[in-house]
Amino acid sequence: MPRLEDHCWSCSCASRIETKHSSGANWLAHKAEEMMSIITSVLSNAYGSLHDVRTANLIRRGLVLFTVGAFLALVLNLLQIQRHVTLFPEEVMATLFSSAWWIPPCCGTGAAVVGLLYPCLDSHLGEPHKFKREWASVMRCIAVFVGINHASVKLDFANNVQLSLTLAALSLGLWWTFDRSRSGFGLGITTAILATVFTQLLVYNGVYQYTSPDFLYVRSWLPCIFFSGGVTVGNIGRQLAMGGVEKPHMD
Repeated sequence: MPRLEDHCWSCSCASRIETKHSSGANWLAHKAEEMMSIITSVLSNAYGSLHDVRTANLIRRGLVLFTVGAFLALVLNLLQIQRHVTLFPEEVMATLFSSAWWIPPCCGTGAAVVGLLYPCLDSHLGEPHKFKREWASVMRCIAVFVGINHASVKLDFANNVQLSLTLAALSLGLWWTFDRSRSGFGLGITTAILATVFTQLLVYNGVYQYTSPDFLYVRSWLPCIFFSGGVTVGNIGRQLAMGGVEKPHMD
């Protein structure tokens, strides 16, 4: 028969083994908890840094687009005033640069919104725009857009229908030459419609007026200008979203 001492010794050993296993499990659980805490902290910091970088980049792109839109609006509006395409009240003409002060900020805001929407829509549709993605192409697009605006006030046609058809062809040519994307065409059309309706409301409320209006209260070629403007700022927004890295264009 086993003696009492042997029985007590075996119980003591079993208790020690259980204690060791329990302490080892607790140590592993503690270390695993520490590792999870460290990983969570690192991921949280990384996400916060990435979020801050994206936010800063978005603000920077928006400011650039706002500045470009406001500058183009100021220059092109002055051109239309000099050619007596648009007429403002005398108190408006006495303001800075002989133009309405609210036009550049409004156009700058619109340019920022449209320019930021273009790359977002490309990403949402899963169709990254790769056609002529380089700053040289963007600058040529801006030059063509300014040329279309210049043509709208400089060219003399027998009637406004011929002028409107010519500018429509030039605007579509600008889209085909520098964009060729479904998202670009869709946003360009949307921009043209919304901007034309907004302009109609301004003219209807007597803020300013167009000489020889033939499309309700405005000129019939105005949607073409807004369409080409939307495509232009969209290309600028896409290029800014790429971080300024030039890539060889695809013809």
